[in-house]
Amino acid sequence: MKTIGISEHNLSILNNVNGSVMHALKKSDFGFSDFGEIYFSNIKYQNIKAWKRHTKMTMNLVVPVGRVRFVFYSEEKNIFEEYIVGEKNYNRLTVNPLLWFGFQGMDEGKNLVVNIANIEHDPSEVERKDLMDLKYHW
Repeated sequence: MKTIGISEHNLSILNNVNGSVMHALKKSDFGFSDFGEIYFSNIKYQNIKAWKRHTKMTMNLVVPVGRVRFVFYSEEKNIFEEYIVGEKNYNRLTVNPLLWFGFQGMDEGKNLVVNIANIEHDPSEVERKDLMDLKYHW
């Protein structure tokens, strides 16, 4: 059972002979609180970007291209949780502040993460640790 402040939401893909439409987030969806910015992050196959923690930002993470493993850590509960999201498991993760997270590219092609954040990026509300600071077997 997942218990540390992350909710997973199934998203729809509307297929069409000319291409598909992939939904991500509507203001009426659970997990939407406000709009600050949207940003994209590429992650190469088997590479890992970790560890980071937002103190105020709620993230809505979507992977429209490729496949990405997200790992979240709650210091309060001393628990790791892992999610794999991508084109074949097309979901949105809503992530509360104060959780450490990292992610790894799982497809040999492109892996694209989209974050629909409730606030604009502010370097003063982001904390970082080195990859080896949290003991997780990727």
